[in-house]
Amino acid sequence: MSDQETKKPESKVDDSAYSMETHLIYGKNVSKKWDYSHHVVPPVSNSVIFRLDSVERGAEGFADFANMESLQEDSQPIYIYDRLGEPNKDLLEENLAYVEKGEMAVTFATGMGAISGILCVLTKTGNEIISHKTLYGCTLSLLNNWYPRYNIKNVQTDLKNADNIDLLVNDNTRVIYFETPSNPNLDIIDITAIRKKVDEFNKVRPEEKRVYIVVDNTFATPYCQRPLELGADFVVHSLTKGIGGFGTDMGGVVIGPKRFQDMLLIVRKDFGAVLNTKSAWTILTYGLPTLHLRISRQMENAKKIAEYLSGHSKVEFVNYPGLPSTENYEIAKRQMSDFNGNFAPGSLIYFALKGENIVETREHGRLLMNYAAKNAYTMTLAVSLGHTRTLIEHPASMTHSLIPAEKLLDYGIDPGGIRIAVGLENIDDLLFDLEKCLQII
Repeated sequence: MSDQETKKPESKVDDSAYSMETHLIYGKNVSKKWDYSHHVVPPVSNSVIFRLDSVERGAEGFADFANMESLQEDSQPIYIYDRLGEPNKDLLEENLAYVEKGEMAVTFATGMGAISGILCVLTKTGNEIISHKTLYGCTLSLLNNWYPRYNIKNVQTDLKNADNIDLLVNDNTRVIYFETPSNPNLDIIDITAIRKKVDEFNKVRPEEKRVYIVVDNTFATPYCQRPLELGADFVVHSLTKGIGGFGTDMGGVVIGPKRFQDMLLIVRKDFGAVLNTKSAWTILTYGLPTLHLRISRQMENAKKIAEYLSGHSKVEFVNYPGLPSTENYEIAKRQMSDFNGNFAPGSLIYFALKGENIVETREHGRLLMNYAAKNAYTMTLAVSLGHTRTLIEHPASMTHSLIPAEKLLDYGIDPGGIRIAVGLENIDDLLFDLEKCLQII
């Protein structure tokens, strides 16, 4: 066979001329991560080890791992062992970095693995993290229960007011960490305002004492918001949620400056939080290509549900970034936009029912969710979000149950608050079930 016949075809397509929606389907038109020029979708690997042609090739592969300077741009990697690297993960990382407008991405086994990974890189004993007062329950546990064992302090404040940072930043501060919208109450944090504050601090700091902004963008997904473009240094995601989209596979990712890629790869290798090969393939093949279709439909549904709830006589309040009545609505309008610049407030809703007091409000929420669990066809009582199905949960009892009941309000969580992660169902069916549930209160 001639060299001409065996040579891989070179792409003649300028993929920069195409929209982000199309990029989600095709990814990079040609990648040296894997030669799959005759596959319509990338093949999934079932092997955690890769055959090496020689000891020298093995040595070269180990030398190249987490050694960005030794690799030429788009050079073909030498795969050795799944924990060091694998084609599906590498392809997924390329596409995730592109969609979030980051220089690099490193995937992890879970969203919590990704959060742990980037904070491990940015902090050490004696350092401090400033975080928003409302965070996902497992993130709160990581920062408040585990990090103090290593003398890493977490200081919580209300980051909706960026000026609060001024009173808390000190010589040991290394990270400003928050979610926006936050879990579960959908607080909106002004990323640009936080960036301006951090730039002022960093002006007088040496490189080794820089403060970095880490934003959890899980609730918005890159379809609705791209924090790196707004001033964040790093973005983290639970790929299990909106990006994965079907509730079948766990995963996480850190996206940010390329100079941190090597360290993140080493952390992933040594701590073992490696994304499963088959999960990487599923998210790459099904999750990302359908992101824009799923989230846009979920947002349509969420907007109508939020408007319905906000006008209901039994509802005390509704938080949804797309409602003008929601706090920091104007900030949400400014920073939450889809790939075409349209306002994209996401698919999560947080609301509470009316009651004479907190106890009654919580009881009403319990009754509604238990009724829905048994009688609503279109709503599932379950944690998580970004699913094809609409999921409801009670954060105070479930995802944020580690917070003592008497401190929930301090963390911005209503004891009776209900979180709805809106799915893809017919909107009339969702409203029909919601009305049934509200009638029992």
